[in-house]
Amino acid sequence: MKPRKIPMRKCVVLQERFEKKQLMRVVKTPEGSVVYDRTGKANGRGVYLSKSKEVIEKAMKTNVLKKHLETEIPEAIYEELFKALEDE
Repeated sequence: MKPRKIPMRKCVVLQERFEKKQLMRVVKTPEGSVVYDRTGKANGRGVYLSKSKEVIEKAMKTNVLKKHLETEIPEAIYEELFKALEDE
């Protein structure tokens, strides 16, 4: 039996590939709203961030999420990411 393939995704801040489980996903839904996707399965355009405070802070400073999702990112999204990071 072949070993299962591990899904890999790229962090938009670090530009490095990680296992999907090690990343956080932010999604722009088809309705145009931006949400933090805890499950990793929400419908829409998703981008991934490494689970680290420094990476989230750098994403805020460089507006990398705004560039990738082509929409304004509410401050509440970053707060939700920091909270999720603390809860782990």
